[in-house]
Amino acid sequence: MKARRSGRPVSATRRIGQVLIVVASCAFLCLFLLVPLASVFVEALRQGAQALVASLDQPEAMAAIRLTLLVAAITVPLNVVFGVAAAWAMTRFTFRGKALLGALIDLPLSVSPVVSGLLYVLMFGAQGWFGPWLSAHGIKVIFAVPGLVLATIFITLPFVARELIPLMQAQGSEEEEVARVLGASGLQTFFRVTLPNIRWALLYGVLLCNARAMGEFGAVSVVSGHIRGLTTTMPLEVEMRYNEYNYVGAFAIASLLALLALLTLAVKSALEWRYQAAENHR
Repeated sequence: MKARRSGRPVSATRRIGQVLIVVASCAFLCLFLLVPLASVFVEALRQGAQALVASLDQPEAMAAIRLTLLVAAITVPLNVVFGVAAAWAMTRFTFRGKALLGALIDLPLSVSPVVSGLLYVLMFGAQGWFGPWLSAHGIKVIFAVPGLVLATIFITLPFVARELIPLMQAQGSEEEEVARVLGASGLQTFFRVTLPNIRWALLYGVLLCNARAMGEFGAVSVVSGHIRGLTTTMPLEVEMRYNEYNYVGAFAIASLLALLALLTLAVKSALEWRYQAAENHR
């Protein structure tokens, strides 16, 4: 009886603690995430849907949207190729410098985006290491689309690789070795064994990479030069409109970015659900 009586208060205390943690977490998310996100849509629609559509239909806005999609369309496939190759090297081979490769993959996560943009200015700017040679050959990197692409690649480089490496380490290489013993070539092993096993993690990494590519501000701001209609992506256009006190236009583009983020989150959740369902069927 004493054991039961002493156990009840502990159980009740634990339940109260769980409720408090959940309530505190929800309150934190509402205060610092949901409320600011909702305010973006409220401000964008303050003058009505017509004003929002008119703000997005302006030439500068359309140019920013096209440039953002172009940079993401170039960046994501390149990082997918690198991420798969890096994950394969890190999980299937033992070589000197393996720890260094892992550290380099994580480097963009620890370096400020502004610093990474300055690195490219130092390398490819007019007074940079390769600037005079590039100018002599009529090649423009800084304050042009190539600079935006390079800066975005640097910032988004780890996302695909870091999604694949833990999964491929956990899966091991037994199935691939069996495929090779049965006579499969390297490409056949990759496309018929490795790729199906990592497809959900790969898609998840692609989504994260794409979301960061479209929303990157710091590094892109340094190398863009803020040339309106030519080198301004959507985040830069938001900043420029806000500084011009064009709040409706700024929040209109910001709401479009927020919608893209929510769409990414929805797709991510769907992929996680599909992955869990596939795991449960095994």
